[in-house]
Amino acid sequence: MIRILEIDKCDGCETCVSNCPLAVLEVEEAKVKIVDSDMCTDCGICVEVCPKGVLEKGNV
Repeated sequence: MIRILEIDKCDGCETCVSNCPLAVLEVEEAKVKIVDSDMCTDCGICVEVCPKGVLEKGNV
């Protein structure tokens, strides 16, 4: 499961959103949020592409 590690580092660039193959992320008020964690397959693409290190892959 993907989790938000340090939300204050998020600048709303939407890199994670545009790279998520299942659209489980969105940016609201310049911060990323997980909108459908049940659909997340834990592929880790969002973690890899986030330039700020906001997201983390692992157990929630």
